[in-house]
Amino acid sequence: MLSNLRKFVVSHKKIPILHINNMCCSKMRASLQRLKSHVPLGRNYSSLPGLIGNDIKSLHSVINPPIAKIRNIGIMAHIDAGKTTTTERILYYSGYTRSLGDVDDGDTVTDFMAQERERGITIQSAAVTFDWKGYRVNLIDTPGHVDFTLEVERCLRVLDGAVAVFDASAGVELPLGEGKAFKGVVDVVNKEKLLWNPNSDDGKDFVRNPLLEMSDPELLKETTEARNALIEQVADLDDEFADLVLGEFSENFDLLPAEKLQTAIRRVTLAQTAVPVLCGSALKNKGVQPLLDAVTVYLPSPEERNYEFLPWYKGDLCALAFKVLHDKQRGPLVFMRIYSGMIKPQLAIYNINGNCTERISRLLLPFADQHIEIPSLTAGNIALTVGLKHTATGDTIASSKSSALAAARRAETEGGKKHRRNNEAERLLLAGVEIPEPVFFCTIEPPSVAKQPDLDYALKCLQREDPSLKVKLDADSGQTVLCGMGELHIEIIHDRIKREYGLETYLGPLQVAYRETILNAVRATDTLDRTLGDKRHLVTVELEVKPVETASVMPVIEYAGSVSEDLPTASQEAIENGIHSACLQGPLLGSPVQDVAVAVHSLVIHPGTSTTMISACVSRCIQKALKKADKQVLEPLMKLEVTVTRDYLSLVLADLAQRRGTIQEIQTRQENKIITGFVPLAEIMGYSTVLRTLTSGSATFALELSNYEAMNPQDQTVLLGRRSGLTQVL
Repeated sequence: MLSNLRKFVVSHKKIPILHINNMCCSKMRASLQRLKSHVPLGRNYSSLPGLIGNDIKSLHSVINPPIAKIRNIGIMAHIDAGKTTTTERILYYSGYTRSLGDVDDGDTVTDFMAQERERGITIQSAAVTFDWKGYRVNLIDTPGHVDFTLEVERCLRVLDGAVAVFDASAGVELPLGEGKAFKGVVDVVNKEKLLWNPNSDDGKDFVRNPLLEMSDPELLKETTEARNALIEQVADLDDEFADLVLGEFSENFDLLPAEKLQTAIRRVTLAQTAVPVLCGSALKNKGVQPLLDAVTVYLPSPEERNYEFLPWYKGDLCALAFKVLHDKQRGPLVFMRIYSGMIKPQLAIYNINGNCTERISRLLLPFADQHIEIPSLTAGNIALTVGLKHTATGDTIASSKSSALAAARRAETEGGKKHRRNNEAERLLLAGVEIPEPVFFCTIEPPSVAKQPDLDYALKCLQREDPSLKVKLDADSGQTVLCGMGELHIEIIHDRIKREYGLETYLGPLQVAYRETILNAVRATDTLDRTLGDKRHLVTVELEVKPVETASVMPVIEYAGSVSEDLPTASQEAIENGIHSACLQGPLLGSPVQDVAVAVHSLVIHPGTSTTMISACVSRCIQKALKKADKQVLEPLMKLEVTVTRDYLSLVLADLAQRRGTIQEIQTRQENKIITGFVPLAEIMGYSTVLRTLTSGSATFALELSNYEAMNPQDQTVLLGRRSGLTQVL
């Protein structure tokens, strides 16, 4: 897609942008054949440099470059902004492909799944390794659709920097030509113009010429002004550069060497106080090479990132498993970011999360759907391992259990009290990603009872790949319930089960994942008295369930002083298990209960009573209290952004009003109107089809979960009436 390329270090701060070069590009063409099936086309890949036959020595030098020459980056943006197209150009110009792939033709390297090529979207993150001017770049192309947000987050967790791609169809400043006349960019740092050969279809041929007073007086004047403004921006952010500018070059900024300015820009980028910006058109094959140069010049190497846990390992293996794929021939493939130490084939590793030891059978270098076997990989790199049967997304890997315990002791000694909380020093788990709760669910059934084990296996594999996919069993009906992040997410899962596992499954109607809460505090008492064999199990519990103001998915548990004094750890765990179990299924819809606190006021346990009986009694007491309380259904509220032309604005607004939508604001962006607001998820199912019909296919929209909000009494009554007698477990 046509793209305005913005490169930046990942940060949650609001930080200024530094314009490095500028250009303009025309609006992107319509993807008329987006929904048609594409026949995957054959691609030509260049071999890795130095990889000749089985020359292990040359291969080793290629695989493990100096850590200062490594860049771990991601490509990210909203859907249809041009991430995959940008990645394709990067691979082509770096010499790893011999032909340019196109999203609309379904022959891109990183979109290798059949569903990706048919729909023209990225579903799974794809890792690509390539070299650029002596630097090793590990690049990950991420999805843009909101249903696959977790794919983005778990990959950004292991990267050192990122390239954000923005759609430039709204226009940018300081171009060399505009729209179809666009032909180049200006390098503000070096005061040079980059012009692409108009007769070159692939964008490889371009020239870099200095701006001169005789040939480009107006452009030189604009560039000088832009460069001076850039120097002032950087000087405001970097004291060292400010001293240099105010001292030696205060009279004439033109004398400031480009190298000094580049070094200062790199410092503010690494400090995450500014964002360098570059412009280009990925679809028109212009501006990608300067982007690659900027990645190597401005983004950090792994050793320039500060990880407080690294000293604890003293050079031993420390890695994070951030993605799992299932390959029909090789089995589970686990992507790992290596923070310290080295990984080799046949190496035994210790999984701290799973408390188990596994052996890596093979080590691969990831190149989208092609993988090259390698003998070792060192710190700072991204590895692809074969043979790990139990490792899952978010697991922390060490060389051995003794190594992990030694690191834990160092963490406790050096880190102080903050690392002792929640047994963090004992487990040393690296921060994973927060798995969002699913908002849609539906039942899924195999074609026959005999195929149920095959379906269970397929879902188990898919869950290991995609932690945002939840699979549960309806206790009442015995049906398998599929829980996902959106309509597209569940549709893709259903399609993958058919294609990859050969199962024709049946999906029930898509339903919204509601939640429940209570409006008042209620006390309840329950006694469980049961004799099993010659042993009597007796528990009496009194507790209170009350609403809390702050949103909390998990119940807040409190103990009276008389209860907590002599409460054994096993009994406390049993109580909390019972509370959590009861809150999974509310009294109105059987949906999870949230925003509640549970106070245990008294507890009497007969000697010899099992923990299972304690949990059962507490759970039954919670359910009794929930039924007595005033109850409220909570529905997921989605933040909606619609881009529509003026002609169809009134139609879209009228439709949103019928969907219980609340309009926040309407902005103008050239000829388009941008509507932002909130709509209940239940009212937005199938919205893409309706919006296309209303606007003759010209409008686009984006959705993301905002929060859970109480339904009004009328809507709640209608919902309960519709669902009466049909209780779903989520």
